[in-house]
Amino acid sequence: MHQPPFIRLSDVTMQTSIPIGLATPPAFTGPLPEAVDVAVIGGGIAGVMTAHFLAERGQRVLVCEKGRIAGEQSGRNWGWIRQQGRDPAELPIMVEALGHWKSFAQRLGAEALGFRQTGVLYLADGADDLEDYAAWLPHARANGVDTRLLTRAEMRAMLPIEGGWPGALWTASDARGEPFVALPALAAMAAGAGVVRREGCAVRALDIAAGRVTGVVTEAGRVACARVVLAGGAWSALFARAHGVALPQLSVRASVAATVPLPEVFAGGAADGRFAFRRRADGGYTLAPGGAHDFWIGPDAVRGLRHYLPQLRRDLRSTRFRAAAPAGYPDAWTTPRRWDADRPGPFEACRMLDPAPNMAFLSRVQEDFARAFPALGRPQLARAWAGMIDVMPDTVPVLDESPLPGLFLATGLSGHGFGIGPGVGRVMADLVMGNAPGHDLSRFRYGRFFDGTPMDLGPAL
Repeated sequence: MHQPPFIRLSDVTMQTSIPIGLATPPAFTGPLPEAVDVAVIGGGIAGVMTAHFLAERGQRVLVCEKGRIAGEQSGRNWGWIRQQGRDPAELPIMVEALGHWKSFAQRLGAEALGFRQTGVLYLADGADDLEDYAAWLPHARANGVDTRLLTRAEMRAMLPIEGGWPGALWTASDARGEPFVALPALAAMAAGAGVVRREGCAVRALDIAAGRVTGVVTEAGRVACARVVLAGGAWSALFARAHGVALPQLSVRASVAATVPLPEVFAGGAADGRFAFRRRADGGYTLAPGGAHDFWIGPDAVRGLRHYLPQLRRDLRSTRFRAAAPAGYPDAWTTPRRWDADRPGPFEACRMLDPAPNMAFLSRVQEDFARAFPALGRPQLARAWAGMIDVMPDTVPVLDESPLPGLFLATGLSGHGFGIGPGVGRVMADLVMGNAPGHDLSRFRYGRFFDGTPMDLGPAL
């Protein structure tokens, strides 16, 4: 019988969670305006970037975050800014997003974002992976991305790693950033463009009149607006369903860790099917399981089973099923699906999703890292945390106006959102304003789950 990995005492006495938590004093506490052009629900990267580009287009914009900017998944991810391996429909938006990252780094300073173009490397576990990588190369060429296949010798020349990988996929122009540093800096930039931000302010409900959005009801009062962007991450489905918009979105727990400072063996990010790592600005590495995650079964999971069957078949081995989410989580069995907008509701009951990391997963990653880099040995962890990733059945987002006029959806980024966030924000800003989005968004339609469109799974990583 396979034995679980040994978990050292030092692994469970380290700091857990990210530096931004509910104990962090809110930075944005100003009064709410009586009216705006657009209200954005959610202070993650998709919401902040949408607000920024709307403000640059002259719109009055309010961002409401029930917890803290960067407190949930946008501050908890791997910090990869990658074009490589993207779904073909996402790739043009990601190429644009990388351009925005470079522009923001020039404007704010690369240190403010932790931004560096150090490349991304996918290590092939076998011949099948190499075939998949080769099949993706035409998409890279069509979008002007500098991706190429590496032989084993070329890979070893770049990365002094021990193991049997026969080759790799490499994109030198891909980049990295520090999530819990970058997003507050981007939010400050948005404020400079005129965005009003409010932390610790949950949006309880939409104001609806004559069948369309007329405002938002927050815990601090009502704000009139004709358009709302729901960028609530793992909370989006709960909010949308309460307003009659069925969104087959679920969430999974992804565990991540940061090592103490280590000698640099690679400046960028790399991954195979078992583990992933990324050089950090503090001299350590961010480590994570390559694809393993935890999934808590709840009412929405049961309701959405038919949508998720293809993804479950593909990812069954990498998914650990749990019986029930912690109390207050979006798909917990006891979380209310209906509530009174004049009273505190589920978004105030759980201000921030801060799940405990799966230390067994992270211990395996430490051992994988030690085997790959025996000269470094088993890395000591300085911090471990987890986040709830909002996922869609086909692992690509919804970027669309919902069936409720005036309610726009920017959600379900499926763990790929940090890097592409600036591109998503620009696309959503023009979509909200009725302008041409500049990219083909048919892949990201809300209606694809209900109009008989065949399920087309995007990349898992």
